[in-house]
Amino acid sequence: MILRTLEHILAHTSFFLLFSVTLLYWGKLVYIRNKKLSNLGRRSVIITFICITGFLLTRWLYSGHLPLSNLYESSMFLSWSFCLIHTVLIRSQNDWLGTITAPSAMLTHGFATLSVPREMQQSTVLVPALQSHWLMMHVSMMMFSYATLLCGSLLAIALLVITSKNNMDTPIITSGIDSSIWSSSSEKSNERGECDSPNTPFLLSINSREDQLTQQLDHWSYRIISLGSPLLTLGILSGAVWANEAWGYYWNWDPKETWASITWLMFATYMHTRVTKSWRGKEPAIVASLGFFTTWICYLGVNPSGKGLHSHGWLN
Repeated sequence: MILRTLEHILAHTSFFLLFSVTLLYWGKLVYIRNKKLSNLGRRSVIITFICITGFLLTRWLYSGHLPLSNLYESSMFLSWSFCLIHTVLIRSQNDWLGTITAPSAMLTHGFATLSVPREMQQSTVLVPALQSHWLMMHVSMMMFSYATLLCGSLLAIALLVITSKNNMDTPIITSGIDSSIWSSSSEKSNERGECDSPNTPFLLSINSREDQLTQQLDHWSYRIISLGSPLLTLGILSGAVWANEAWGYYWNWDPKETWASITWLMFATYMHTRVTKSWRGKEPAIVASLGFFTTWICYLGVNPSGKGLHSHGWLN
């Protein structure tokens, strides 16, 4: 009883913190280079990460198995993964990435705590097929890969949104991007005689701001997806080994496996275009954006049907 009460406290506390951090990061777009807000955001996510870690450990203690056996537990683990990505990757020079990671963690956490039916949030005895040491390896790798691929894909979508607004008249907010880059570029413009106002060193042309922002988005999207693609590969391979151990075959082409293969092919195409074709910018971002939708279909889209061998503890 004490552990269950602690679990509820940690779950609600972490959601409140994520909601507050999301408001903070989006609100920080108004306050350019506000160091206090940046530090507060990073520390709040670290506290949230600790709370969700405590939640998962508490549930593990009283259930006797890794909390990855149903929709509620996997969604909480996905939110924890977003917080982990934020904690590991976010630094002062790229804290604008928090506008992607914080809402992602908050929305998945909110889906788990507010949308999943109460009866599905209860921990139950694992069905025989899930009583395996492969549960930790396979499901954790898949959840980690979903988190990284979704973050990278969201950055690619943001890149497409920025590049599609070629005729916009308002300046692009550049919160969190190194101000020295902007200043040096403006000074060069002054030297060429392109600036005739004392304030223009801080007001770059729209094209310059757009180029810099898209380069940042493209860079981090590639780095994060480069991490997620091997994790997805490990998750699929470990799942195949587990399937052979549990059911006697490596692959059955049920809906979850089919969409997992489609998602893998989508991001393999993205990596191929980046590594061998040296594509940059809009073209690979389109591929990554498609991967965003296939990832969500793979994780949630096929579950309401209740078909296939991956419907244990999901929506039936």
